[in-house]
Amino acid sequence: MEYVTLNNGIKMPMEGFGVFQVPDPSQCEQAVLDAISSGYRLIDTAAAYMNEEAVGNAIAKSGVAREELFVTTKLWVQDSSYEGAKAAIETSLKKLGLDYLDLYLLHQPMGDYIGAYRAMEEAYKEGKLKAIGVCNFYPARLADLCETVDVIPAVNQVELHPFFQQENALALMKSYGVCPEAWGPFAEGNHGIFTHPVLTKIGEKYGKSAAQVALRWNVQRGVVVIPKSVHKERMEQNIDIWDFTLDENDMAQIGTLDIGHSEIVNHDDPEFAKMLHGLKIHD
Repeated sequence: MEYVTLNNGIKMPMEGFGVFQVPDPSQCEQAVLDAISSGYRLIDTAAAYMNEEAVGNAIAKSGVAREELFVTTKLWVQDSSYEGAKAAIETSLKKLGLDYLDLYLLHQPMGDYIGAYRAMEEAYKEGKLKAIGVCNFYPARLADLCETVDVIPAVNQVELHPFFQQENALALMKSYGVCPEAWGPFAEGNHGIFTHPVLTKIGEKYGKSAAQVALRWNVQRGVVVIPKSVHKERMEQNIDIWDFTLDENDMAQIGTLDIGHSEIVNHDDPEFAKMLHGLKIHD
């Protein structure tokens, strides 16, 4: 495993395990246990995934020392305010059974996210959060936030995969010292990514799958990846990307796959914003 040093000096694994869309408590707990036993040390959850307690149970049962794990969770839109974030941070810590979080992220650039970020800055300075950051902050939003707050986000978790490469967004993140992290590194299975001819052919040179090539391509761009699976053999394959390096020609070929936009979500759609505000995760 390789690590990236965040802008505050904290080291973060460059590959982690995500638990999005695994709300069943027993399945989620087992998946996290399997991931940790497979070598994952970065676990990524969110209040909105409704599985923080299951993740916490798995961490407690894993037998791995707390300081060896890098645990991330996220603030939901419903709690996007100063007071809302203060309460939500405590709720997440309680559900996870932890004294601190390694990384805490704004899940969406919605609501009073500046107020929420102020609360995150306070919790960061108190040591409850070792690093703070954002998700889904596209260039203009990220620039606005960075020019407004005191603590520059350590991470921006956005959609990054061979079909939506976001080179301009990566350049802006680099200029501010923000580490990019990829959700949906497999494009949610779109474009036949697991059997894509370009990725498959490149993989054949190294004895790797198309999926492994897609992950390796992102980490070589300096992007942290958090693939998800509930199947242990797939988890083991996903983490087996640290014994080969794509060459310049490989990277260039993958560069041609970019279609320049998301086919998963449109953050500029007003109806999408309304939907996120309408999604309540607690009373």
